[in-house]
Amino acid sequence: MKADETLDCYGLMCPMPIFKTSVKMKDVAIGKVLEVIATDEGIKKDIASWCNTTGNELLEICEEDGEIHVFIKRLQ
Repeated sequence: MKADETLDCYGLMCPMPIFKTSVKMKDVAIGKVLEVIATDEGIKKDIASWCNTTGNELLEICEEDGEIHVFIKRLQ
């Protein structure tokens, strides 16, 4: 999947990936896609809840070589 912006949260533990995603998403234009790269397994559950709470769309979660790639579309 192609992202418009990327946020590197490699090596950060909960709650930092969600916190940094929340801050970064404010700079992402509506309709654009943010890719978050993380290693903390907790992001897979936490990001779904965060998207439901904030009204953003979780497009995809995939894992590759120990990295978790999360793609979020900003809706508001």
